[in-house]
Amino acid sequence: MPDPTSLALFVAAALVLAVTPGPGLFYVAARSLAGGRSEGVASSLGTGLGGMVHVVAGGVGVSALVLASAELFAALKLVGAAYLIWIGYRTLRAARREQAAMPAEAGPAGGSGRAFREGVLVEALNPKTAAFFLAFLPQFVDPAAGPVALQFMVLGSVSVALNTLVDLAVAVAAGRLRRGAATRPGLVRRLREASGAAMIALGLGLALARRPTA
Repeated sequence: MPDPTSLALFVAAALVLAVTPGPGLFYVAARSLAGGRSEGVASSLGTGLGGMVHVVAGGVGVSALVLASAELFAALKLVGAAYLIWIGYRTLRAARREQAAMPAEAGPAGGSGRAFREGVLVEALNPKTAAFFLAFLPQFVDPAAGPVALQFMVLGSVSVALNTLVDLAVAVAAGRLRRGAATRPGLVRRLREASGAAMIALGLGLALARRPTA
């Protein structure tokens, strides 16, 4: 493992990156505003597990292969983008169909279980996450300190844990905001519509992402 000083520096850098607003954080916020705190928390845990997919893939070299192939990178990002856009469209459609008397904590059919599964897929299908880990983690890996793959996975797990903690805090905060609008069904509907639009925008942004080059 890296020495304590390097490890402390890594944790500090990873924490700064975790609290910096990015697509993952916005996705969790959108799911929380659309479906309430329970869906936001489930989405946070799902994206955390999806992040671990990239950590393991990076450790064993799969991510490097994907990023080295323009075709594989394009295929993965387009599938991920299409999935995000579909979730956003479904959220918009559900918001427009919901009755004014629907409880504020009610979300799209499927609830927390669906939110968790979708969180896993959204993150696992995002090649930009793989690119981030391959660019960030090697800076803190010391070949003389032990197996490089193991160090990569340990550091990646720490980074994912920090991101998940921040996402959970955002999910709770956004869930409270939505719950505070419980007496205003029209506002809840607008929040859900805005959340759906945000997810569609995130999907379009992913579709336009370029493959990182050395």
